[in-house]
Amino acid sequence: MIPVRGYDGHKVAVLGLGRSGFPAVQALKAGGAEVVAWDDGEAARETAEANGIAIADLSRPGALEGVKALIVSPGIPHLYPAPHPAIAAAWDAGVAVDNDVGLFFRSFATEEWDEFDRVPQVVCITGSNGKSTTTALLTHILSDAGRPVQMGGNIGRGVLDLEPADDGMIVVLELSSYQTDLARALQPDIAVFLNLSPDHLDRHGGRGGYFAAKKRLFTQGGPGRSIIGVDEHEGRFLANVMREMADSGEPVITISSGRKLAGPGWSVFARKGHLAEWRHGRQLASFDLRPIATLPGAHNHQNACAAYAAARSLGLGPRQIEKAMASYPGLPHRAQLVAEVGGVRFVNDSKATNADAAGRSLSSFERIHWIAGGRAKEGGIASLEPLFERLRHSYLIGEAAESFAAQLGPSPYSLCGTLDAAVALAFERAEPGDTILLAPACASFDQFSSFEARGDAFTRIVERLTARK
Repeated sequence: MIPVRGYDGHKVAVLGLGRSGFPAVQALKAGGAEVVAWDDGEAARETAEANGIAIADLSRPGALEGVKALIVSPGIPHLYPAPHPAIAAAWDAGVAVDNDVGLFFRSFATEEWDEFDRVPQVVCITGSNGKSTTTALLTHILSDAGRPVQMGGNIGRGVLDLEPADDGMIVVLELSSYQTDLARALQPDIAVFLNLSPDHLDRHGGRGGYFAAKKRLFTQGGPGRSIIGVDEHEGRFLANVMREMADSGEPVITISSGRKLAGPGWSVFARKGHLAEWRHGRQLASFDLRPIATLPGAHNHQNACAAYAAARSLGLGPRQIEKAMASYPGLPHRAQLVAEVGGVRFVNDSKATNADAAGRSLSSFERIHWIAGGRAKEGGIASLEPLFERLRHSYLIGEAAESFAAQLGPSPYSLCGTLDAAVALAFERAEPGDTILLAPACASFDQFSSFEARGDAFTRIVERLTARK
């Protein structure tokens, strides 16, 4: 746990008691703060009270009296589509609104660092797709090289649940737009922007607001090195801004998946399955990504470029990084090969919760039996039409099934309703060389509590069906 600094003897309120909120309460208490908390879920409140946490409805008149700051969990809207009543009450009461990421950056560095031989560093990774894979891959590379490293944020442990830094420690944080949008302090040593596609638009008032939330990690955070995907206009704009903000040196490494990056700067890109590093107009390193089964497809090659660039910024050599990538075990629910039976592959990409992520997954395979659907996001799957030729058949589930069917046009599909029915029908029809791919292009919340629960259900269904063969 990282004790929160700056609130010793002050009263602090915490809104939301999930994976980030509960550790925030403990970390605030460890730093000497008096804490009162609230969660809209009764079960969470009961658990908190059983653990000695004072509970009060923070939206009621007078509840924020004497409160120095309100710490908000990332899942709670603070602006769009409408602020939570407790946040609106904090504004009216003049109470500062922050989140656990802001507290982390205010508290992570301590006087003990003066005794360290190597100052700890923080790498923050954001973007629409690939954050978790890039975070886990970079952590694996650093660990394989013997560097002390921790991983957290939007993956694994909450930021305040991490351990205080040791000499030379590197902390790798995955940060969502919800986290970067509200944090009052952002001070990464290295910041990574992967890509931008329409997602969470209701929480940010549109694509511009969504990009602005991501951009804060850079323009407010002022990292020493920015690693920026330039396959969209927003990335090219951001790279230009960060070069202009720097006083000297090489502040930006541009990355791309699918095209060569020319120019005098520092770049890492992947083309035809090969990663290449260029600097000052000449190639420094290159190796083949295609044999790495846990990093299939162009989207994962972009993730590999980002992790490579971050590792190089931290002093690792190209051969060290290549060796570590070869042993990367992969993450569950991200293009995860669950089984292969009779030449038919079952791939769990439940994390593909929007059309762009699903498109990246579809681009990685041929002869696909596609399982899609759930709670639809804006735009549906119309943008994926160029990839429909890869489909042998689609199996549609959840709330989005009928709307997706209308967007598939002449591409064959079946309305299956449930994941069980979809997997069973796909398995019945699949032939050797085919891939049964769960890449829903939807949120999970119509039938499952999370994308992890959906992916776990897919794995169990596959295990049950294939056990009969």
